[in-house]
Amino acid sequence: MWKTIGQDKAIALIEGSLKTDNLAHAYLFVGPEHIGKTTLALDLARAVNCQGENKPCTQCQSCTRISNGKHADIIMLSLDSPDIPGDDKERTKIGIKKIHYLQNSASLPPYEGKLKIFIIDDAEHLSNEAANCLLKTLEEPPPKVLILLLASDESQLLPTVVSRCQRLELTPASFTDIEEMLLHSVGIDKEKAKLLSRLSRGCPGWAIGTIANDDYLAERAEKLAQMSSLLSEDWGQRLLYISQLRPDRKSAEEQIRFWLDWWHDLMLAKCGCQQAIMNTDQMSTLKRWTQALSLFEIKDFIHVLKRSLAQIAVNANPRLILECLMLDMPIKPL
Repeated sequence: MWKTIGQDKAIALIEGSLKTDNLAHAYLFVGPEHIGKTTLALDLARAVNCQGENKPCTQCQSCTRISNGKHADIIMLSLDSPDIPGDDKERTKIGIKKIHYLQNSASLPPYEGKLKIFIIDDAEHLSNEAANCLLKTLEEPPPKVLILLLASDESQLLPTVVSRCQRLELTPASFTDIEEMLLHSVGIDKEKAKLLSRLSRGCPGWAIGTIANDDYLAERAEKLAQMSSLLSEDWGQRLLYISQLRPDRKSAEEQIRFWLDWWHDLMLAKCGCQQAIMNTDQMSTLKRWTQALSLFEIKDFIHVLKRSLAQIAVNANPRLILECLMLDMPIKPL
């Protein structure tokens, strides 16, 4: 049973390769954070080494040891992986010592499984030296070795590394798939499952990681209430609000994207498309503002938000961008 959610195309390709005994020696799994790259890598590791009939069975000794992180032939490397002997403990890049460790380990036969599987998470953070060293292994792979690279931004990988791997792109899972997973596998209430599935943007790992984080949902609700109240505030109060925000580029971009999601929901509510709304717990607030704002005003401010993101991308002043947004936002006293 595959634990990966919403990646039927990738799973079908891998299953076909397993049935014909035609696995590539290296795969590159590409997709946003929390999309399920690590889950798919572990699923593949279980399927390759599974002792049951329906692979991966998740129940046999091999599958269980992989799930518990105790299988001797499944080796995880990342920025935060356990210290490698002789490693320089560099945390901004995956250094060459980790790749030397991989090469030395790959030269030995599997200890308890059919293949030795190396999973390199955050592969886009390989240093140039480490990537070039890994390239030698990818060009002349040892027998009984499978290398899995996981990357959120493949543009940072050496093109020669990418070309030596079979690339599989992981796409966002559907809201329905994530909601069903949360309801049946995790066991939370339906309303929370519905909200998290939409806030996840198709990334099951994010939804699972946020279940126990009540602080996130509370902070989000507070931010949404503040943003909603800005519509009825004068320019002085709006600029005072902006002065309290962090002025760095990343924080400004996150703030604008947060607003953009809410205004997009507002447009959907105005058009009667409530089933597609992301912030499902804000229905009453959205309904109130759809009565106060015209569709033209909503569409116009969405355009302003998108333009602001483009301006930040070309190094415009973040504080100035946020202040201009407050001047462009409609004022609607309630």
